[in-house]
Amino acid sequence: MAVLVAAPLPDTALAAPRARVEKSRPAWLSVPLRFLLPTLIIAAWWIGSATGALEPQVLAGPGKVWTAFTELLGTGQLVDFALASFTRAALGVALGVGLGLLLGLVAGLSSLGEELVDSTMQIVRAVPFLALVPLFIAWFGIDELYKVLLIAVATIAPMYAYTYLGVRNVDRKVVEAARGFGLTGVRLVLEVILPSALPGVLMALRVCLSISITGLIAAEQVGTTEGVGYLVTLAQEYNRTDYMVLCVVLYALLGLIFDGLVRIAEKYAMPWRRQVAIR
Repeated sequence: MAVLVAAPLPDTALAAPRARVEKSRPAWLSVPLRFLLPTLIIAAWWIGSATGALEPQVLAGPGKVWTAFTELLGTGQLVDFALASFTRAALGVALGVGLGLLLGLVAGLSSLGEELVDSTMQIVRAVPFLALVPLFIAWFGIDELYKVLLIAVATIAPMYAYTYLGVRNVDRKVVEAARGFGLTGVRLVLEVILPSALPGVLMALRVCLSISITGLIAAEQVGTTEGVGYLVTLAQEYNRTDYMVLCVVLYALLGLIFDGLVRIAEKYAMPWRRQVAIR
């Protein structure tokens, strides 16, 4: 006769809690870590060019790119082109982000606003802004207005979407508590709802700034006599790979500047965000 033996019960004893010790890195180490991967990429690029693995006709070496940089800097064209591109991008982003933020608040705060705005903004989001280039040229010409509006259209939809979601995700209990303290109307929006939606808004700003670089490249390909895009056109015509790489570097630096501005805004607008990172 078989004897059944009960399996041992799993040990359900609670483990003793461990003290959580904050391990913080030295502040000076942050900057080297951020530039570690770009430095490795540049080193690989330099080694590939020096050993002949990368042909100059395909990708110019760092030395030639540096020479092209010093040439343009010496003539003053580099500063003029960079400022022209930065101004176009800044104006377009300001217009697109401002409208997107306003429409996102309208749609997020009101059912009527959502019914009036959301369908149109979904159409704008679905249509690639690059497809609007020929129409914008026909409507606004090839002057600065066309370039600024194209960048604005490229950035309005992401800002609207993130703002709308941020407003709709605000805790209703927080809103009711604020109303209980007498906050209503514009004060309620500015002091409670918008700060609660701020993480989404700043993320939208980061996305918009990235997209604005693409819009800037498309806008500066037509009817431009100054700007980084005009420099790209000249490099293509004369097959100057050093100038092409230099333009890529300039666009990357412009993106880093934009990202740095957003990081500064996050640091002062949301100081608690650094406390939730797992170190």
